[in-house]
Amino acid sequence: MNDVTQSWLERLVSWAEIAVPVLTGCMGLGALLLWVSTVPVEDVVARVPGLDGRPAQLDDGSGVSVLPQEPVVGTGTPADIEGEWPGFRGPNRDGVATSSVPLARKWLPTGPPVLWQVTLGPGHAGPAVSQGRVLILDYDVQARADTLRCLSLADGQEIWRNSYPVDVPENHGSSRTVPAIAGNYVVTMGPKCHLACWELETGRCVWFIDLVHRYGAEVPPWYTGQCPLVDGDTVIVAPGGENLMVALDLATGSELWRTPGLPEWKMSHASVVPVEFGGRKMYIYPTTAGIVGVDAASGKLLWSSTDFVGKMATCPSPVVLPEGMLFFTGGYGAGSVLARLTGQGDQLRLEAVRRISPREYGSEHQTPVFYEGFLYGSRCPPGAQQLVCITPEGKILWTSGADRFVRGPYLIVDGLLYAVDESGVLFLIEATPEAYRVLDRFKIWPDAHDAWGPMALVAGRLLVRDLTRLVCLDVSAAGNGG
Repeated sequence: MNDVTQSWLERLVSWAEIAVPVLTGCMGLGALLLWVSTVPVEDVVARVPGLDGRPAQLDDGSGVSVLPQEPVVGTGTPADIEGEWPGFRGPNRDGVATSSVPLARKWLPTGPPVLWQVTLGPGHAGPAVSQGRVLILDYDVQARADTLRCLSLADGQEIWRNSYPVDVPENHGSSRTVPAIAGNYVVTMGPKCHLACWELETGRCVWFIDLVHRYGAEVPPWYTGQCPLVDGDTVIVAPGGENLMVALDLATGSELWRTPGLPEWKMSHASVVPVEFGGRKMYIYPTTAGIVGVDAASGKLLWSSTDFVGKMATCPSPVVLPEGMLFFTGGYGAGSVLARLTGQGDQLRLEAVRRISPREYGSEHQTPVFYEGFLYGSRCPPGAQQLVCITPEGKILWTSGADRFVRGPYLIVDGLLYAVDESGVLFLIEATPEAYRVLDRFKIWPDAHDAWGPMALVAGRLLVRDLTRLVCLDVSAAGNGG
């Protein structure tokens, strides 16, 4: 073999040592690409303990990832105190309740004792109470997160909290709604339409739905004021628009039915109300463009009406009266309407019985309370921003005179009307149509502001909030020298 031939063979061997592995790798890559192109591939999502079955990431429109967190455990413990205020407007969702302990008709000279107080983020979300726990959907400004807080009814110490990040710039507060509690489940509606279910005992998030992403809801101008309705083992909410109303399984969040709607009939600030009429159960909701009645079993739209349409913002929910009568009201010049359900089966309709002018009665924020045949509530015409008692037809029986209320909350327990004015003065009033009789009054905070959030009363403990504080007052007879 000459030198030229030997040199050529050495170069060929060297080339083969490099080329063979490269060619083998290319063939393997080609086979892998062929397999990927012909075999279906499923998305792989990292498992987060406790969050199975929920979206891994949502976006609130500001680029912030929305994901429920793990609960943070506090030092508080549930109180050994009986009594329930399980959601918006109390046990019967009508603002009327009975107390398990006698209530004072006159407070101590220094006012009802303050049992505890906690600081909140700016808002008007009201508390719910169950099994010795106080649940309130707060807004954590520093963390920019909707935060469900579980407090002890005994002393206000935090038992746990859980949250999800969402940007809610303050616009007359951030939080708005009252949780709904059923057994070991707590359902919340956040200011930007995030619907969530949590475990009462642990704070673990069970399921989480963004109504904007899933059902096309539009966040109302002053954020969501709709409090979720839990009816048995079903959650009812009204996204509005193309999906007027939906029913979800309480335990899983899976959809049971939905009511197709009209794009312009959007979510208002009011809440869904259940009604029985003619042996049929339905859910009634005032949208931004009119009122709808939906069959509770199927979600079928039974009727719609434009006899009452709110102006600028519809906040009060429908008031259910006897014999198929309903009362609708709103502020900003909307006035009120007394209406009647008529018909039978699928042939139902809503008929206006009497239209009540804004100067007679119209409520900006709070839903009137129907008690023993009469309506109690605040009205908002200029110069007449008073608490009143009226007949369902709108006849004024008494007013609060110089005592002004406007947007403050009220409720009736054992014939006593508790009402808060915007400056943080708590009034104790007889719930009677005969006259405006104030039994006592107490200024809760010397510097109160925007005391608009719904109250709750359990076992003689009254929970009241202003924009940034929640206080627990002892209004029992025993706690006030009785």
